[in-house]
Amino acid sequence: MRLSKLQSMRERKSGHGPCSSSVQVMKPLRATNPYTRSSIAPNTLPVVFVVDDDVSVRESLESLLLCAGWRVETFASAQAFLSRPAAETPSCLVLDIEMPRLNGLELQERLADRSEMPIIFITGYADVPRTVRAMKGGAIEFLTKPFADQAVLDAIERATERSRVAVARAADLKVLRERYASLTSRERDVMTWVVAGLLNKEVAAELGRSEITIKAHRGRVMQKMVADSLADLVRMAAKLTLPLRPRPRRARLASQA
Repeated sequence: MRLSKLQSMRERKSGHGPCSSSVQVMKPLRATNPYTRSSIAPNTLPVVFVVDDDVSVRESLESLLLCAGWRVETFASAQAFLSRPAAETPSCLVLDIEMPRLNGLELQERLADRSEMPIIFITGYADVPRTVRAMKGGAIEFLTKPFADQAVLDAIERATERSRVAVARAADLKVLRERYASLTSRERDVMTWVVAGLLNKEVAAELGRSEITIKAHRGRVMQKMVADSLADLVRMAAKLTLPLRPRPRRARLASQA
């Protein structure tokens, strides 16, 4: 499978580096990596994975993407890609469909639990059933070879931005889980009642403790969870999907009195 536009780029190299030839293919090329314009460390930049059994496709895409400022890793097979540990930074996968042994759609199924890495499919043999299957599986784009350089660059920028949001959310959730794990069993009980809307004295009645003790537990919960307010704590509980306890009947009656 050949990428005529990308391949012609390689053939027209003038010896002035990879960027000089790729920019000549389609002017102007937008969608250079937006992250390179910031102070982000190189090892935390988004990475674009390219999986294609055609070496000319891999090399051409690598040249184009390096020119645009992306970190790139290429793989000749789905198996080779699966042997690489999951990236901890934002990423996306440019994936060919037609490959021996394990094809692109089968690899997509194996990566179902890695939603933080959007997939861009490329193929020289598009058909409706496979396109539908790929998009239902969560693919962000489906490009038919030969495709315009700008099309793949735009798709990569969308994919990495989506990945950035997903990775940030996952990191935030990990921190919340670590904070919640630091709570004692009693502090977790107090947190559950507090986010349900109970006052300190009501929590004390439910747990058979003094109001002063509950106030101390609540203070430690707020400190350990790094919550600035009750509203913050409620949002954290929602992100952690903690089971919400219904307000006790006596607490509801007291609030209505």
